[in-house]
Order: sequence, then C-alpha cells, then structure tokens
Amino acid sequence: MDFAVGEVSTLLLNRSNGMSNRDASDDTAASGRATPPLRPPSDRVPCNKTGVCSRSYFVVVMVFFHVYIINVIALLFYVHYINGQEDANQGLDAPSRNHPHAESRPPPSKSAPLRDVSLTRIEGIRVGHVQKVSLVPSKVHEMRTLSLKPLLFEIPGFLSEDECRVVMQLAQLKGLMESQLMVQDGQEELAKELNLSPEEIFNLLDINQDGQLQLHEILTHSRVRDGIWLTPENLREIYAGLKADKDGNDLLSLDEFKLLSNDAFQRFLLQRGVKRSQLVRNSRHTWLYQGKGAHRVLRDIKARVTRLTRLPPALVDLSEPLQVVRYEEGGHYHGHHDSGPVYPETACTHTRSAANTSTPFETSCRYITVLFYLNSVEGGGETAFPVADNRTYDEVSLIQNNVDLLDTRRNCDKSNLKVKPTKGTAVFWYNYLSDGKGWVGEQDEYALHGGCVVTRGTKWVANKWINIDPDYQRQARYQQLVSQQPEDEDDEGFPLNPDQRSSDTHQEL
Repeated sequence: MDFAVGEVSTLLLNRSNGMSNRDASDDTAASGRATPPLRPPSDRVPCNKTGVCSRSYFVVVMVFFHVYIINVIALLFYVHYINGQEDANQGLDAPSRNHPHAESRPPPSKSAPLRDVSLTRIEGIRVGHVQKVSLVPSKVHEMRTLSLKPLLFEIPGFLSEDECRVVMQLAQLKGLMESQLMVQDGQEELAKELNLSPEEIFNLLDINQDGQLQLHEILTHSRVRDGIWLTPENLREIYAGLKADKDGNDLLSLDEFKLLSNDAFQRFLLQRGVKRSQLVRNSRHTWLYQGKGAHRVLRDIKARVTRLTRLPPALVDLSEPLQVVRYEEGGHYHGHHDSGPVYPETACTHTRSAANTSTPFETSCRYITVLFYLNSVEGGGETAFPVADNRTYDEVSLIQNNVDLLDTRRNCDKSNLKVKPTKGTAVFWYNYLSDGKGWVGEQDEYALHGGCVVTRGTKWVANKWINIDPDYQRQARYQQLVSQQPEDEDDEGFPLNPDQRSSDTHQEL
C-alpha cells in the first residue's frame, strides 16, 4: 500500500512539472526569444484527467486504505474480547449452577442418588510439594506430600506439646486395653452364613489360579481370618501337626484342602498357644469421646481435622472417636489396610443401623486416616508403607523369596516409605480413590501400611478415622436416622456417657 501511494505521488509530481514546462514554453514564444532549458528534457507519461493519476483516483485509494486499517483493528479487538470471556468462564466454579443462562445439565438418572454433598479431595501435586494450610488462628502449617499412591501428607507441629500430653493423660485415665487378646472365634459360623463350599473357598484363595495353594496364599488368608501373624516356618509346623501336606511339597491341593475344617488352623493355634509377638498387632489402646461435653483439647483436634480434610463437619462428627494407642518396647503392627474392601453383600460398621440386617458380615469404611504422633520414639516405631508409589500393586509379590513385606518385625527396612515418629506431627492419607463423581470410589491398595517394631522406648499415637460409606444412599439414610435421635444423645449417635457405649461399636483391622 505504501508503494502505491508513492507511485501516485510521483505521477502527480510529474504532471505538475509538465504543466510548468508548458507555461514556460508559451512565455518564450510570446517574447520572441529562446531561453535555454534549466534541465534536460525528460520523457513524460501521457495521463488523462480520468486515469490512474487523477486526483479522484488518489482519494478513492486512500479511503479504501483507511477502511482496511480500521477493519483490522476492529477484528483484533473482537478476538481479544472473546478470549477474555472464555478465560473468565473457565475460572468460575460450576457456572451452570450460578448463571441463569448457563447450559443446563442433564438430570440424574433414577438409579443414581442426587448428591448434594461432594467430598473435597486435596491434590498432592508431586512428592515433596509443600502447601500452606491454616488450621488454627494466627498460625500457618506446612503440609508436605509424601507419596501419591496412596495420597499421603505430613504436617509437622499439628499438635502442641501440651495437647500431646493431655491426650496421653486422658487415655491413661480412661484405661487402655489389649488391642488383640487371642484368635477370633466364630469362623465356622461365619463360613456357614456365607454358604461357601470348600471348592469355592479354595478357588478364592488360589490367587494365581494354578490349582494349588502356595504358602503365601495361605498366609495372607490366615492373617486376615485369624489375626495371627504366621511365618512360612510356622505354617510348615502347622502342616505337620495337622498332617495336611502329605507329600511335603509346601503346597495344598484341593483334595488336601478338603480334609481341613474351616477353623483347623485356629484350633491348632489355640491348643499350642500363641505368643504376643505372633499377633498381627501387639499394643494397647482406648477410645476417647470427642462430642459434646468432651475435653476441650479433644474437641479442638476434631475441629482441626475438619479444617484439614475440608470435609463437611457432619461426616467428621459421625465418625469414630479418637483412638489412642501405646506400643511398648517390642510392640508392632504388621502390614494392613485401615479399611476393608466393600462388596455388595457387606455393610459398613458405622452405617449398619441403615443397612440391610441380612448382611452376613460388616467392615470398617474409613475414607481417611489421620495419624498423630504423641511422642518421639527413641528407637524404631516408624510407620511403614511397603508399596508406596509402586508402579503396580500385586498381592502375590508381597511375599517372595522368603521376604515378607508385610512383616514389620523383620522387613521394615525394605518398605518404600517410612515416616519417623515425631511429637506433634500428623500424617494423613486417603484409603479410597475417588469415584470421579465427588464420592468414595475403589479402595486404594497402595495404602497398605504397618507399625515397625519399637526397639527402644515407648510409642504413643492417636488415630482419627473419617468414616464414609461408599454407598451414598446408605450414608444419607444413616445421617438422617442419627439426626432424628433424642436430644440426650450427642452428635455422634452415642449417649453422653461414653462408658455406656457397647464394646463392639468399633472394629479393628
């Protein structure tokens, strides 16, 4: 465009020079004498007044040029405005709920309950990432991501020294009981309720489906069922005592398995006797009530946990009380999950009042575990996560080549992650994944953890579990039932006198 304007200007200048030369020639002719030219004559392009070098043509070209520039500027402003609107919409939280003209969402199906409560899930970002959290007035805590599988965080200084001391004193005043006294009874009755044949049980235990039960397959089952921690050497001793493995190859065929009763291992252990070191858990514990009328420190801890987890207060209020645990020297807790997998035929312990009474057994549904260290341990006592941030989780690989990753008395040093007990520090993790719709999803198998053996001194910890039923409708029914209870009961659904609670309210895993 600049070239066109320059060209037109040159033509106009030549035209003007031509007119001046013609005037000069006329004057010379009139005077009768010749005047030498001031510069050599040049060829001139003939031009009509209606041609490209006319004044009107120049005006038209300039008008079009300015209109073009204005259109370009207007287009740039329009693009900038549209992009700004899109960025603003993306920054809004759930615009379809707030804007009257927003796109309407399809109504939920009849099979899915209307969920008016969504579970906030904190992002871990990456291992080592530090987030600032405000839990108490005039203080900011740092929360560090320890792993992404499970989603695990550490908060130093969560409790003050005075708060740790008060919790331990309250636990001693309440009285601590053995966390595990003996092998559990009633396995035969449970098997009858489940209505499982020996073939079906064998098939469930045969993890790799090779038609024979290896030592580690039997060990995994016996620990969950009997609460006894058996090593491969112990199991071979039981085989010999029961004359189960007739060919002595450390394998049980279906025919050999059929010869054993469902509680054969249990009966053998009861006859032989069980040492404390053979229990899955070797500790003492008690429960501290946190509702109305409880000690101020206990209520403050519950409120702080609510702010930390960013969950609705009602879910925290309706969860288990605070559990305080003491491990003496030699105490331990072998690898386990705090929350059991929930199948259609099971019921969560805390919502059993709203569940079908025909369910054969119950399990604890603990969405989040918050663990507090009430003292610094002189030796051992770490919290170990054997498979944290592994690429894959394979239950069979937990026991390989006589190395049992679940054995916290022998193999804690082989765990992927260990957290050292430090007074006042809290760690918390999610025992379940998200279902992608704001509620509880599948169990996070990477949340497998245990307490390493205390080699010197005493270890004090406290657990606060957030109980949420993966069945949203059952959780909603439970909360509705609790809200209708008389006023002489607290917001956790128990009488104001905590000693009146039944001993089977809380299950240990």
